[in-house]
Amino acid sequence: MSNRGAEDGELAQFLEQLDAQVEAQSEAEVSSEDLVAEVMNRDVSAGMREVLSELHMLPDDDGAAGGPGADGQAAEQDLDATQTAALMRRVEKDIIARAPEHQVQPSLERVQLAMHILGDPQHAYRSIHLTGTNGKTSTSRMIDSLLQASGRRVGRFTSPHLNTIRERICLNGEPLSEEGFLAAYADVAPYLEMVDAHSAQHDGPRMSFFEVLTTMAYAAFADAPVDVAVMEVGMGGQWDATNVIDADVAVITPIAKDHEKWLGATVEEIAREKVGIIKPGAVVVSAVQEPSVEAIIRKACEEKGATLRMLGEEIDLVSRQVGVGGQLISVRTPAATYEDIALPLLGVHQATNAALALAAVEAFNSGRALEGNIVEEGFGAATSPGRLEVVRSSPSIIVDAAHNPHGAAALVAAVEESFDYSTIVGVYSAMADKNVEAVLAEVEPLLDEIVITGMDSPRAMSVEELTSIAADVFGAERVWSEPALLDAIDRAVERSEIAGDPAASSGVVVFGSVVLAGAARALVLGK
Repeated sequence: MSNRGAEDGELAQFLEQLDAQVEAQSEAEVSSEDLVAEVMNRDVSAGMREVLSELHMLPDDDGAAGGPGADGQAAEQDLDATQTAALMRRVEKDIIARAPEHQVQPSLERVQLAMHILGDPQHAYRSIHLTGTNGKTSTSRMIDSLLQASGRRVGRFTSPHLNTIRERICLNGEPLSEEGFLAAYADVAPYLEMVDAHSAQHDGPRMSFFEVLTTMAYAAFADAPVDVAVMEVGMGGQWDATNVIDADVAVITPIAKDHEKWLGATVEEIAREKVGIIKPGAVVVSAVQEPSVEAIIRKACEEKGATLRMLGEEIDLVSRQVGVGGQLISVRTPAATYEDIALPLLGVHQATNAALALAAVEAFNSGRALEGNIVEEGFGAATSPGRLEVVRSSPSIIVDAAHNPHGAAALVAAVEESFDYSTIVGVYSAMADKNVEAVLAEVEPLLDEIVITGMDSPRAMSVEELTSIAADVFGAERVWSEPALLDAIDRAVERSEIAGDPAASSGVVVFGSVVLAGAARALVLGK
């Protein structure tokens, strides 16, 4: 980062400025003297020093650093592929050992402090910030694709990941390479330890798993550098670790009940948390919301002097026609009407996500309409892995990350509209904090039978408990249990073909969690 090689006086001056900033906040406890002592005198831990040494990222006597850059291109690369993979596993284990992302720590102090020490890299580029309950990742990916089609270099931060933690931090649509991820970690790790030490001195927690990844993303995007960052919140909004940016555009996808333990028991409580990403003077692009949620969004926009553009009002999905492997949509925005856009994604929910993405990029362009070739190229390249994704045919196996009632309802509507199956069998698992009964109630009319399975996650609900709930919803005669996912998929395929209909008439839908979707993709696609 730009301040890495600063002389003592320059660093002290910077930290004095930081002290002045935090003193303006009523709850601030940070002193510049404490931070100077931590920055200048505290040793990096032995374990971290070993990792940095292996990466060739420790500063040499001249204050320079070697090793690969954030884009994974090595200036000096001495690690072979096996060593790199081993070091990647070690670093990932270190990050995962921190507090998990679902354990909300309602404070921005740690991330703000890390950003300040790093020279506030999140302000080196413009940004688009997304929140909501469902559709955030798909909308983020479409925004990313449109921005790339317009010639911009884009950083994208999304969560959770399907198969590799590197998916969360993308440059121009591609996850960081292993070398790039390791370099991004090595770039910020000593400074994260300083924040951890400061927090510990005040009886606070270490930076969490999600806070570390957020810090890495902001720093990596500045180093790349990118023209724009597309940032998806992890959970909520106001206290989310990503909320240290001043985004030009805020996108709010449909808000529904989810993560109630941390965000609130009602959609209104959840909405008040999520509108915390709205910044003064921003443009807010929102999906159709429940009336009470819309009122909260409108009030937040009024208080922040933000301009609101709602789907169904300033933005409209004019028409859509289902086709093979996708749909044809027409969208009206404040600047133009875009007709007959080919979208290679299924479901009305993806069509509305596309409308939000188009309006968001238009707002990012100061309200100017996008050229037709940019829209065509951007949406033509759009993908959304693990979201109503067909990973095998004859019989069809569909993978979807639906994990709450709102997402399950969207899944049911999309399958009924896009596929003509005579028999459908589900494969399901879920995290213990999810409203399993409500999710299963949504999909019960769609599925002939369901196979309950397990997941490789400490947060997963037990197969036994899930099976009991499923039996209450479906009736025990329609429920099967296979703890291993591969066995569950095999059982579902077998049950889908039991009626003897042609293979093209039967389908298997694997759903319930991003973790499950990722595992199913890995089994079927081998990646």
